[in-house]
Amino acid sequence: MSARDLMNAGTREGFYVRHGKRALDLFLCLLAMPVAGPLILLFSLLARIDGGPGFYGQARVGRGGRLFKCWKIRTMVVGADERLEAYLAENADARREWDVSQKLRQDPRITAFGGFLRTTSLDELPQLWNIFVGDMSFVGPRPFTPVQTDIYNGMSYYALRPGLTGSWQVGARNDSSFATRAIHDSTYARRVSLWLDLGILVRTARVVLERTGR
Repeated sequence: MSARDLMNAGTREGFYVRHGKRALDLFLCLLAMPVAGPLILLFSLLARIDGGPGFYGQARVGRGGRLFKCWKIRTMVVGADERLEAYLAENADARREWDVSQKLRQDPRITAFGGFLRTTSLDELPQLWNIFVGDMSFVGPRPFTPVQTDIYNGMSYYALRPGLTGSWQVGARNDSSFATRAIHDSTYARRVSLWLDLGILVRTARVVLERTGR
């Protein structure tokens, strides 16, 4: 399937999808940066206390299947990949949890400061840059890594820019398997509208304030 076919897979058409959504993203980026900019700088400096970098960039699958680098404040220890593999090799229950959901409730890689950033979702503030340059949107499917492509059972994801937040993030993100994300993404792609996006943003603010993030 071509990139053009992927970008048109099961997505609602209309002015908002074609033009309004991107305009809203740019407006919200400019609105957020006076507050978010200093916080990003502060958090990145605090993340460097253990000697590692302040930011973490990882390849993610974007619109039409194109890869881009998704930015976060670093919340994991240096050598996190090696620590994860060792932990999963020694813990069968954790291996099963990882295989199903691609995350761990008790993740040995997370630093103390990183745990705070993750429960408040503040580690994702650098993705404002991804939104500004057009790799992502404020609302959309949550971006996944290239190695997760084979276990993602859906096509609607590829039709939209991945989101900083979305229906899965404010719904069952801590209690559902990775594979069920495709259901949320397909439903969102069929219903996407200004009012739906604004509603998800309001619900996201509630999740952040209540610290119910992953």
